[in-house]
Amino acid sequence: MGVVTYEFEVTSPVAPTRLFKAFVLEGAKVYPKAAPHAIKSVELEGDGKPGSIVKINFVEGLPFQYMKHMIGGHDENNLSYSYSLIEGGPLGDKLEKISYENQFVAAASGGSVCKSSIKFYTVGDYVITEDEIKALIQRSEVVYKAIEAFLLANPDACN
Repeated sequence: MGVVTYEFEVTSPVAPTRLFKAFVLEGAKVYPKAAPHAIKSVELEGDGKPGSIVKINFVEGLPFQYMKHMIGGHDENNLSYSYSLIEGGPLGDKLEKISYENQFVAAASGGSVCKSSIKFYTVGDYVITEDEIKALIQRSEVVYKAIEAFLLANPDACN
């Protein structure tokens, strides 16, 4: 098993506290509303604390039926959270899991920056390429931008 770490940032005109609420505290409600073209439903297995499982079910016609995240934890004061993709989605037979650590911070020009550190845990001797990593990140950014657009269109959501 190998581990590859990739870090990146995404900017947004939305305040960091609203993004944190949308992604972490109210994700089960927000995801299907913000991305109905992709996400059918979100189910929580557990109490929402570390170790709980979040199952995201996708609409028909997408390459994946579902994916499961294991919650690592979250810190409301620092607007940070962590989780691992442990089943389904893009894992296939080449990735054991993908772990994410994210933090929303205020941007100097207003809005926010989402700082992400992602660790790809590969199976056996498999080596993930930078192109594969970029493709996976692009998929994540589509959902990120859909949630951002939802929050911009619904100024009372996640306040």
